[in-house]
Amino acid sequence: MAPGPFSSALLSPPPAALPFLLLLWAGASRGQPCPGRCICQNVAPTLTMLCAKTGLLFVPPAIDRRVVELRLTDNFIAAVRRRDFANMTSLVHLTLSRNTIGQVAAGAFADLRALRALHLDSNRLAEVRGDQLRGLGNLRHLILGNNQIRRVESAAFDAFLSTVEDLDLSYNNLEALPWEAVGQMVNLNTLTLDHNLIDHIAEGTFVQLHKLVRLDMTSNRLHKLPPDGLFLRSQGTGPKPPTPLTVSFGGNPLHCNCELLWLRRLTREDDLETCATPEHLTDRYFWSIPEEEFLCEPPLITRQAGGRALVVEGQAVSLRCRAVGDPEPVVHWVAPDGRLLGNSSRTRVRGDGTLDVTITTLRDSGTFTCIASNAAGEATAPVEVCVVPLPLMAPPPAAPPPLTEPGSSDIATPGRPGANDSTAERRLVAAELTSNSVLIRWPAQRPVPGIRMYQVQYNSSVDDSLVYRWVTANQKPA
Repeated sequence: MAPGPFSSALLSPPPAALPFLLLLWAGASRGQPCPGRCICQNVAPTLTMLCAKTGLLFVPPAIDRRVVELRLTDNFIAAVRRRDFANMTSLVHLTLSRNTIGQVAAGAFADLRALRALHLDSNRLAEVRGDQLRGLGNLRHLILGNNQIRRVESAAFDAFLSTVEDLDLSYNNLEALPWEAVGQMVNLNTLTLDHNLIDHIAEGTFVQLHKLVRLDMTSNRLHKLPPDGLFLRSQGTGPKPPTPLTVSFGGNPLHCNCELLWLRRLTREDDLETCATPEHLTDRYFWSIPEEEFLCEPPLITRQAGGRALVVEGQAVSLRCRAVGDPEPVVHWVAPDGRLLGNSSRTRVRGDGTLDVTITTLRDSGTFTCIASNAAGEATAPVEVCVVPLPLMAPPPAAPPPLTEPGSSDIATPGRPGANDSTAERRLVAAELTSNSVLIRWPAQRPVPGIRMYQVQYNSSVDDSLVYRWVTANQKPA
């Protein structure tokens, strides 16, 4: 095959091509010299530079800053430095595919305001940070496939959310994506995420992606797909004609229960997707399974706390509640006063359904209700909690003061010197205040027989709960 205008400079061109190459070199020589072993084409008003398979170890510093298209593919470039593309405000197309790039400096593309296509596929990137893609406000195509990317920061795509049309993150090691950011890419046409480790898609991600025509989720770890208007639109259920839409999700361990019934009801021509679970549907083609076999099992509570729990006021108590079902039930707890409990200063609901009340109050006496729910229904179980109040121990009456000497008083009297000092000494002092702790000091008093502990009472600002703390008489108050 005869070499084209972008063939390697090491090849010997035929005699007929010499005038053309001389013309290219003459055009490039009017600006900066063309880097060695590269091919430059300067046809007004665009300057194109091709440096493919030239053994480059870094981006050549002698690149003309007016370049419009720059191809640096199939080299050994290991890093993109901050100065490599500085002042290239006219660059529209940048290709860095098939190098060994593992590092991209913060702001490396900040000057590329006109850039529309950035190809970084087939490199060694491990993450995508927000500061790396800063300044790409005109970007349309971002190709990051076939890297080693494990993490994408939530702000990584902020610069081009409203302009990007093609996003390729295939063949990486992604377990999750900033789905909220993806959902704002209103001009997105193609989203390619195949061959990753993604096991979850946030519900509502595709609501605003009306221009999406291709979604590839092949070979991930998805057990289900959330119902979304994106898929319904492709069936022509809306008022507008359906946009041609291709959705690929084969090679995922689909759990074929009632949560995927909506997807089964869509009209599809392919039958490549199979079910991984439940056992009776394993390896069966998704589109050939009758709708009535997409079943769910309502929750069944298998373990709960005993019928009655006794706890002393101020002590902690744990209430267990575990349930099985298909899909896995979600457990909630309702307090005796009807409030839905969540994580607060006093309560915490664990992943296994256990409710921990770290400090009980008299208001906690009553029936707590465990509610386990899933797509097939719900189950409830009551747990009775009885909070035993602590006895209030009143100190014995103080001995009357001697008649010859007046007793001390907490009331400041202007005529008595030192009265204000006495009042200050008797005040309760809160010191070293932080968001979750405080040091409380009070003046030492004469020992009173029978006192075994002090009670500290305060209100939680999170849920306005009354909280009690007990401090023994020989312990430092805190």
